[in-house]
Amino acid sequence: MDNLSDTLKKLKITAADRTEDCLEGCLDCLLQALAQNNTETSEKIQGSGILQLFANLLTPQSSCTAKVANIIAEVAKNEFMRVPCVDAGLISPLVQLLHSKDQEVLLQTGRALGNICYDNHSLQAQLINMGVIPTLVKLLGIHCHNAALTEMCLVAFGNLAELESSKEQFASTNIAEELVKLFKKQIEHDKREMIFEVLAPLAENDAIKLQLVEAGLVECLLEIVQQKVDCDKEDGIAELKTASDLMVLLLLGDESMQKLFEGGKGSVFQRVLSWIPSNNHQLQLAGALAIANFARNDGNCIHMVDNGIVEKLMDLLDRHVEDGNVTVQHAALSALRNLAIPVVNKAKMLSAGVTETVLKFLKSEMPPVQFKLLGTLRMLIDAQEAAEQLGKNVKLVERLVEWCEAKDHAGVMGESNRLLSALIRHSKSKDVIKTIVQSGGIKHLVTMATSEHVIMQNEALVALALIAALELGSAEKDLESAKLVQTLHRLLADERSAPEIKYNSMVLLCALTGSESLYKEVQDLAFLDVVSKLRSHENKSVAQQASLTEQRLTVES
Repeated sequence: MDNLSDTLKKLKITAADRTEDCLEGCLDCLLQALAQNNTETSEKIQGSGILQLFANLLTPQSSCTAKVANIIAEVAKNEFMRVPCVDAGLISPLVQLLHSKDQEVLLQTGRALGNICYDNHSLQAQLINMGVIPTLVKLLGIHCHNAALTEMCLVAFGNLAELESSKEQFASTNIAEELVKLFKKQIEHDKREMIFEVLAPLAENDAIKLQLVEAGLVECLLEIVQQKVDCDKEDGIAELKTASDLMVLLLLGDESMQKLFEGGKGSVFQRVLSWIPSNNHQLQLAGALAIANFARNDGNCIHMVDNGIVEKLMDLLDRHVEDGNVTVQHAALSALRNLAIPVVNKAKMLSAGVTETVLKFLKSEMPPVQFKLLGTLRMLIDAQEAAEQLGKNVKLVERLVEWCEAKDHAGVMGESNRLLSALIRHSKSKDVIKTIVQSGGIKHLVTMATSEHVIMQNEALVALALIAALELGSAEKDLESAKLVQTLHRLLADERSAPEIKYNSMVLLCALTGSESLYKEVQDLAFLDVVSKLRSHENKSVAQQASLTEQRLTVES
């Protein structure tokens, strides 16, 4: 280590007068010392104040530049050296060196910048602002035959792509084209893995998704899937998963998805369809997720239902009823839910037997599956007949009532409440209401009327008004114990209640006059004061309903 002290002193002198031969000898000594004991040598370098001199040595003309950059890269492996490197003003000259034509200089410069900025988002953002992304993309294109430089660029892209601010810059380069070109040439698993690690964060950006599709990435991914589908080696299984996951990610962009759908005639769409009946769980999952993504607009949904996709998804779900794969169940139900959105698809899906298939999963204890199951049923029951049939299904209604109390899973709780209400609103059936009353569902509809979401409040109030109009006798006790009248008073008195909430609350209030005990509660709470104030409400419908309600309450009293 005494040698090291001498070397550092000598380096200070030679760095000042730029005698390249002596300089090179000193730099070689430093690299040797770093190879033997990086941490200790780095501490000595920091203490010597030599870092400040390095900024002037990083010039494109000097023959020592690569070695200086290599030393910086080595010391910056230590976390405690990164801030001193920044303070010594090394970042700007290093960034300038990325324009060098010397491949060794480029490699060591890339390593140095990568190590200094490792895991530091603000420094990485600084590099992005200094324009390193277009420079690195250009380097990848020029030096794609240099394995070490290629790897350096990929590592840099992987780190920078995690930052949101990088995506726009990447999108303005030809990164997609370069990565796909590189990907096609790779045979080794590890190299492909590195490219995948860059592609995944980049593909989160919609513009880059489309660029990747146009550059032919999808064809590469489909080829990997074909090669690895029957592979039982760990590497092959991992690659199949990565390729199919990335494929699904590309479909999340509207433009890239539509481009691959090609009116349902696209070869990619056809290939994805063939994944669904496969015996490989990963492919079944990717296939179902891809269909769910293709089913994001009505035209695609209608085409797919007309061409038999529903039967394929039902067959897939049937294979996963007993001890099934939860992710596959969730994905297939997501696809069915999306397909059920266009009005013209609902009757077709009902007659294909979708509700029967979906109901097989009522016993599932997995909230994500429960959530999608509920959403699918709710999408399908716009038709009176379907709502009536499901609403009289005691097992379903009892399960809904149970899930209405799933406080840990707000999504499941909300969907259960909405489905209960929908069964009443669409069926308008006394039998359905009786089933819901007998299963203890009334209190949940009253609670739903106080939801923070106006749409849910409304759905609850309309369902409760139908209950009051059609089956008040059997629901009376439950409405009392759920404190419906007090809830309506609060909704009408609260200035923040939306006009439609006030309107539907008054419609329900009028329907309650048919029950002696509930009407007594209405009288006790002095509703007339609240209602008469609403006659001057700015919303005409609310004002008219207030007049009608006031007359009704006055007549009854």
